[in-house]
Amino acid sequence: QVQLVESGGGLVQPGGSLRLSCAASGFSFWRYAMSWYRQAPEKERELVARIFADGNFRYYLDFVKGRFTISRDNAMNTVYLQMNNLKPEDTAVYYCNSEVTGRNYWGKGTQVIVSS
Repeated sequence: QVQLVESGGGLVQPGGSLRLSCAASGFSFWRYAMSWYRQAPEKERELVARIFADGNFRYYLDFVKGRFTISRDNAMNTVYLQMNNLKPEDTAVYYCNSEVTGRNYWGKGTQVIVSS
């Protein structure tokens, strides 16, 4: 079955960096767009970044443009989110997502806390 497993979250000071990873299995990873969402306390889940199957098109939430980079390794079935110059407002649980054959799949999430 489809599985998405995130890793790489943690506590970081403002201005710091983290790289999130999402290991995918159970589907033809190379055929599907992959996304990162986040959900902060008492806020709705929002789309942070998306990368199309061939990696040639990327979307970013305006607030993270220029600071976050989404990438993928189709040989490793893994999608990454490099997060630089982190701000306290980036604190959230980050989720990996893919829509496979019309159904949305989610990982369990990884916590990112940006605090001094």
